[in-house]
Amino acid sequence: MSKPLVVVIPHQLGPAEARRRLETGFAGLKAKFGDKLAAVDERWTGDHLDLAVRALGQSVTAGLDVAADHVRVEVQLPWMLAMIAEKAKGFIAREGQLLLEKKR
Repeated sequence: MSKPLVVVIPHQLGPAEARRRLETGFAGLKAKFGDKLAAVDERWTGDHLDLAVRALGQSVTAGLDVAADHVRVEVQLPWMLAMIAEKAKGFIAREGQLLLEKKR
């Protein structure tokens, strides 16, 4: 296994609203990228999410911790995908910010 990829996404929503937006947002991401994903398993325990995704013959696991002012995402990439870690980090940060973006 490669070194975990860690992304911290700031927000001003409080933990309950941030979690709600993440939960509903994951449904949209599944619809958007569902044709590229073989399986997605999500398990919430309080404000912590364990996530496992299988795509392109690779398994990726992640943990999300929702805090009052940020979400910390830690992703374990298989060594074959570790080469794209920086691109993955940018993607996670962008998509996470969109999910948590304050609605007007």
